[in-house]
Amino acid sequence: MRIGELAHSAGLNATAVRYYESIGLLPEPGRTASGYRDYDEDALERLRFVRDSQAAGLTLAETREILEMKASGQSTCEHTRALVDRHLAEIDSQIASLLAAKSELTALATRADALDPTHCRDPHACQVIALDIQAHSKV
Repeated sequence: MRIGELAHSAGLNATAVRYYESIGLLPEPGRTASGYRDYDEDALERLRFVRDSQAAGLTLAETREILEMKASGQSTCEHTRALVDRHLAEIDSQIASLLAAKSELTALATRADALDPTHCRDPHACQVIALDIQAHSKV
């Protein structure tokens, strides 16, 4: 099949297919007599795996590792599980960071609700964000 048909069947565009080929995620295909790329069903399955790996949060480099392991006959389940676990840990860390930021912003919003804008006289800082030195000096 030609690149456009392959790309459409895999839910990608031809540019992505060429890119994946250029970085080794997809082997270079045979060519027709007129020089067009000629892909087989294996290429389609491989592209679907690449697409699904990305959707699962794996990087292209990680996907390439899995494909290289498969090509050499190695089992990839434990390796893939370790990648998934690492990505889960990263997401948990991001969630914790976002929750801490939300907590800080919620505190600032509460502080803003309690402040009187007519008392804001500092030309260099906003009273909503300005740190309460006594409250933070113990940190």
